[in-house]
Amino acid sequence: MASLNKVQLIGRVGKDPEIKNLGESKVAKFSLAISEKYKGEQKTEWQNIVIWNKLADVVQRFVKKGDLLYLEGKIQTRSWDQDGVKRYSTEIVVYSMQMLGSKSSHVAEEHHNTEASAPALDDLPF
Repeated sequence: MASLNKVQLIGRVGKDPEIKNLGESKVAKFSLAISEKYKGEQKTEWQNIVIWNKLADVVQRFVKKGDLLYLEGKIQTRSWDQDGVKRYSTEIVVYSMQMLGSKSSHVAEEHHNTEASAPALDDLPF
């Protein structure tokens, strides 16, 4: 049976991205707030975002707290032992990003040199 691990998110950056150089690689990490209304009540979910290499360079140059982003990626869960207790972290590993809502929107995609297309904000269910 086939499987699919794909995530599409539109949300606001919760804090300025943390950038780390790891030898030949670069990683950007930040939280993303995804808000929606359900029965008149505002609900916000927070996701941990991880972006690698060339796309991390774009994040470092252009992304800051409060920016509205469209992201595509996959869900990844890591585990480690800390003081004898097994810990888990679930992250969204992003491979495509589009900045939304500004005149100077930038498009970046690590795997392809084509523009990523985001759904129109009016087409979203919330």
